[in-house]
Amino acid sequence: MALSNYERLIKLADEVFAVKSDPSQLDVDQNVLARLKQMHPATISEYNEGNGPCAWVLLIPTTVDLMQRFLSGEISEKDLYELTPVGIIYDAIYLCSALVLDEYRRKGITKNLALKAIREMQQKHPFRAAFVWAFSPEGDQAAESIARESGLPLFKRAK
Repeated sequence: MALSNYERLIKLADEVFAVKSDPSQLDVDQNVLARLKQMHPATISEYNEGNGPCAWVLLIPTTVDLMQRFLSGEISEKDLYELTPVGIIYDAIYLCSALVLDEYRRKGITKNLALKAIREMQQKHPFRAAFVWAFSPEGDQAAESIARESGLPLFKRAK
């Protein structure tokens, strides 16, 4: 039996990010999703044409101070998430992850989901910067496009 879109996205996440073998990465589970939604409901976006999700985008609003600590390697991605308080005004946005099924790639889905989420968050949070830890050339390109269109400077963490 063919895998559902949801199962395919989970498999893709395991293949791309390998969070189970890297404790420094954020392992997204229901508790993480609930806390992200407390930070802002737009932190998690999904594209669905009716047969289950085809794409997921996850953004983490945080502070410029924590961004700088993450970019320098002082703290991990997991630390970034855990150290970011809930209920404050955020001034940086971490372009955490984007997963898109093969047949939906190169259609602007990631960019559109991320830009919509950033715009929603900017109604309350005056972001001064975006940042990324890209795991692929496509992720790097997507982050550059998102930052350019959102008007935010983009900072990158080296692998």
